[in-house]
Amino acid sequence: MLISVKCNATEYYIAIMQQPLISILVPCKNTQLFLNECLDSIISQTYNRWELLIIDDNSTDNSYNLVNDYAKKDNRIKLFKNEGSGIIDALKLAFSKSKGDYITRMDSDDIMPDIKLKTLLNNLQLHGKKHIATGLVSYFSAEGISDGYRKYEQWLNSLTANGSNYTEIYKECVIPSPCWMIAREDFLAIDAFNPTRYPEDYDLTFRFYAANYKVISCNKVLHLWRDYGTRASRTDANYAENSFIDIKLHYFLKLDFDSSKPLVIWGAGNKGKTIAKKLKALNIKFEWICDNPKKIGKHIYDVEMKPFQYLETLAHFQTIVSVANKDEQANIRAYFSKLNAKSMQDYFFFC
Repeated sequence: MLISVKCNATEYYIAIMQQPLISILVPCKNTQLFLNECLDSIISQTYNRWELLIIDDNSTDNSYNLVNDYAKKDNRIKLFKNEGSGIIDALKLAFSKSKGDYITRMDSDDIMPDIKLKTLLNNLQLHGKKHIATGLVSYFSAEGISDGYRKYEQWLNSLTANGSNYTEIYKECVIPSPCWMIAREDFLAIDAFNPTRYPEDYDLTFRFYAANYKVISCNKVLHLWRDYGTRASRTDANYAENSFIDIKLHYFLKLDFDSSKPLVIWGAGNKGKTIAKKLKALNIKFEWICDNPKKIGKHIYDVEMKPFQYLETLAHFQTIVSVANKDEQANIRAYFSKLNAKSMQDYFFFC
């Protein structure tokens, strides 16, 4: 009987070791209030062949000691101090220490549903290489979720539910930073965390897009995203709106810009003006249109503002739409449809 138990235990161990290893990369800075929930949710995963590489980014609270206590009890948890400063340096260090066949991220203030790792891995194994696994997200907060965050959650989940994330990539980051998984070799092929362009999650998403990695649709909530006043995305200057415009323009000009077609900006609000300024600085010619009669005919940055119907005089065009109002966006989409213009080819919503 004892021999039988030992044999079964050995077979079980071999079976576990044959399963893929998942590396979970976690930057951590002053999140001691939330770390217990985060770490407990990882330990409670139904898939248990993982390693957690958590990088303390110069915390001034008790975060390091708290994680260290967990690491003493579970050898899958590996704690390091950031050799540099900031999220990108922390992620680079975590990845350099990782050994997993699959790579995923987690934020130290969030919570994983217990099926997260298993679901992401199963989807990747089903679809194969050059795919990104992700899942639905749900915001939570002790103070309640703002209307803006709730709308972002609904918008993001609507894309993930059918794997159409890239269709609106120029609006916002369409893959949640702490809720994706990828095969290690595919991650290395797009240069991992080596680029230093912020926002780092948006940059990574654009590199997924550039590599034509397919997003696997998913209709399960796989990440609980905590919101609070001092969260990095709210306070860090690297996540300011201007950074978003910079990164959108950088990748648009690199991946989707067709210099054989006239480039047109639609909208003369603050975002439209910011885009126009940046294009001028790059010596890229553009036309400018809007539907505001008070601005039509005026020159802004030496470019004449024309009515939006000007598009009808062009045989081909590419239009960057900077109009944020949802109702107006719907009208603009309807107008493009009448012109037989195609999204992500002839027009791109930048907000």
